[in-house]
Amino acid sequence: MIHNRMKEHRARLGLKQEDLAKLVGVRRETIGNLEKGRYNPSLVLAWNIARVFGVSIEEVFTVEPEET
Repeated sequence: MIHNRMKEHRARLGLKQEDLAKLVGVRRETIGNLEKGRYNPSLVLAWNIARVFGVSIEEVFTVEPEET
């Protein structure tokens, strides 16, 4: 499972979901679904989001093993 700290990083920069969406070229709904864990980003999208935040991908997204 992929967890993220997008909301925290957005708040730090004072960005709304819509602002981040425009910066990375997706719809606002995509950002909302990412933040809620309903959608896993492509590598390119994760890279672009991290670049907007000025941090590494690992500081935004973490992967945890699925429980079996």
